[in-house]
Amino acid sequence: QLQLVESGGGLVQPGGSLRLSCAVSGFTLDYYTIGWFRQAPGKEREGVSCISNTGVTRKYADSAKGRFTISRDFAKNTVYQQMNSLQPEETPIYYCARPSNALSACTLGPQEYRHWGQGTQVTVSS
Repeated sequence: QLQLVESGGGLVQPGGSLRLSCAVSGFTLDYYTIGWFRQAPGKEREGVSCISNTGVTRKYADSAKGRFTISRDFAKNTVYQQMNSLQPEETPIYYCARPSNALSACTLGPQEYRHWGQGTQVTVSS
């Protein structure tokens, strides 16, 4: 059964860091791009980062460049997003997702992704 399960969210102070995890099952990372997205209340879902099946291509939203890093562990079938210097306005729900097709391009457009996790809440507050 295909599943993506996010974890690692929580409460962090402004300027702090969190590492989100996306544990996948029912498929292997060798063939699929994985993307991280976020959605704040009343706003559209936006792409944050993605990593291609080869790991060669990694893309970041402008807001994430220099602060967020996407990586993966094949042995654990898990994709991570390290987030540093978090700001109070960055308190959305974070989702990981996978496109329908294998070998799909790494893209930050949510419409290109078919399978989604349940999300993990990140709250940045002092």
